[in-house]
Amino acid sequence: MSREAITALAALLVCVLTLAVGSFGLRISRTTSDFYVASRTVGPATNAAAISGEYLSAASFLGVAGLVMARGVDMLWYPVGWTAGYLVLLLFVAAPLRRSRAYTLPDFAEFRLESQPARTLASALGVLIAVLYLIPQFQGAGLTVHTLTGAPSWVGATAVALVVLLGVVAGGMRSITLVQAVQYWLKLAALLTPLAFLLLHHGGGAAGAAARLDATDWVEPMRGPHSLYLTYSLILATFLGTMGLPHVVVRFYTNRDGYAARRTTVAVLGLLSAFYLLPPVYGVLGRRYLSTISAGDPSDTAVLDLPGHVLHGTVADLLTAVLAAGAFAAFLSTSSGLVLSIAGVIGQDVLGRRFSGVAAFRISAAFGALATLALTVLSTGLAVAHSVELAFAVAASTFCPMLLLGIWWPGLTAAGAITGMSVGGTLSTAAVMVALFGHSYGGLGGAVLSQPALLTVPLAFATMVLVSVATTQPAHVARTMVRLHTPEAVAVDRGAFRPRNAD
Repeated sequence: MSREAITALAALLVCVLTLAVGSFGLRISRTTSDFYVASRTVGPATNAAAISGEYLSAASFLGVAGLVMARGVDMLWYPVGWTAGYLVLLLFVAAPLRRSRAYTLPDFAEFRLESQPARTLASALGVLIAVLYLIPQFQGAGLTVHTLTGAPSWVGATAVALVVLLGVVAGGMRSITLVQAVQYWLKLAALLTPLAFLLLHHGGGAAGAAARLDATDWVEPMRGPHSLYLTYSLILATFLGTMGLPHVVVRFYTNRDGYAARRTTVAVLGLLSAFYLLPPVYGVLGRRYLSTISAGDPSDTAVLDLPGHVLHGTVADLLTAVLAAGAFAAFLSTSSGLVLSIAGVIGQDVLGRRFSGVAAFRISAAFGALATLALTVLSTGLAVAHSVELAFAVAASTFCPMLLLGIWWPGLTAAGAITGMSVGGTLSTAAVMVALFGHSYGGLGGAVLSQPALLTVPLAFATMVLVSVATTQPAHVARTMVRLHTPEAVAVDRGAFRPRNAD
């Protein structure tokens, strides 16, 4: 059997496994609450594995290794930041957000700010961030299929979109939770197994390997132009962007209470830390064994190329197929969470008055997946990890200040939140659009456009604070703050807010 056939079979098996596991959730998914938040009955261990499976996207599985291989130690901030973001989430957001008992970030915005315009803006931003994050998942799937089988890129992207759509439409959050929990362990095994063979292989690397490993600009941090700005902007985006990702935040609504949300987050930190030890090792091996490295040009196929360059024959083909299976698990799990978040927002805020809760959810999921697939085909091919980082920048510039100030500062007003999210969202989205459609500029301006968070996040915070000081607080802010910060064991007024389409 050829390498292409083995790889195609591995990807097909992952797709079949995804649908098979999801079918268990379909049997018990009946109510709106099942589809949106799995009726808030997911335990911390299962939820942590599901969150980790959802969070470890194409950027984690393929992109980090390519960036480390091409650009060196500076790129280690990607896995560090993506993991540390959960620490910030644990300390400041997880438990209070769960106590709000909302379904989505727009639900929380309406609950905290008592404002329909704030909800509308949060809905638009939630869909935007989810789409920006979903595009690199489809791009990664297309790249993987094209690299390993020679098929056009749209084939892989379409396959992932259709499998995700089947899983989400069939069983909603219950199905996807089971799928993502399984896929975390599949991705971990898919990276560990080939890596063991590669590290045990005794043989010299390609010619010039030692020089590439010892290159000053690769082993010493912040050597390039504007590297100080780029590094701190990346840190800010990844540390603060996690809490603003709609597909991540919705997971905490599935926990039973705030205590379970915190336990889930601690477990996620451990699972992510274990996984992120592996991609940088692939990057170092790629630096040694892959002879075609363009200066500063990351290769998202480095992980997939390594077995064929280090080993030979059937063993190399099988290991490549294992990695392809893990990559498809990454595309499917993250894409499922993103389509869920899109469906949750559109289903409640756009279609909720015209269709029943489950029907609105399913129609919205189909629209979100297919529209993003069309955008993927039209957009240019950025490095996968950088595409994801841009979505983090938008999340950090909009939802992060709204959540932190909304949870911890009673003075936040609807006008302040709306103005701050508008400023941060407009500026960060403009920078993303420039990058997404292939435009690049030099100098400090180009650096700001490529990583805008260091400018846009402080502006969003400052705008929210200044406008809030000059405007009137929500009428029931005192009661809202008590609810956010009082443990569920203590009796609290539960009548202040009820999510739309709740059963």
